Amino acid sequence: MACHEIAALRLGLMRILGREDEAERQHELAELGDAVRHPGPIQSLCEVRDFATLHRLFAASLADLEHKVATTASDDPKLPYLRSLVILSKKTELDLQNQADNLTRFYRELEEMHDFVHEIYPAG
Repeated sequence: MACHEIAALRLGLMRILGREDEAERQHELAELGDAVRHPGPIQSLCEVRDFATLHRLFAASLADLEHKVATTASDDPKLPYLRSLVILSKKTELDLQNQADNLTRFYRELEEMHDFVHEIYPAG
């Protein structure tokens, strides 16, 4: 069993953050195995280039995971693990939203501070 959603998210974050750690990258690719070659949110997360797309694709991967849980037989021994993975992924999705909100607030506040500096020191 593998946490494909988390591994793909980490690969996407590595791209966005500019992390050039080949050992980490290989670790996450090993976690993904063949899943990285199948079209869909998991594969796309590994190649993402911006935060908004990362967030959208992670939400899509969570929807796919929830569908997988819903269609898994109740006596399947993997079901408890999959349910736990849904909880982890949902918490991660909430954390991503918080990060997006914080960065958006930071972006707006930069403009406010810039305007404030010009109130004190008008541009000549």
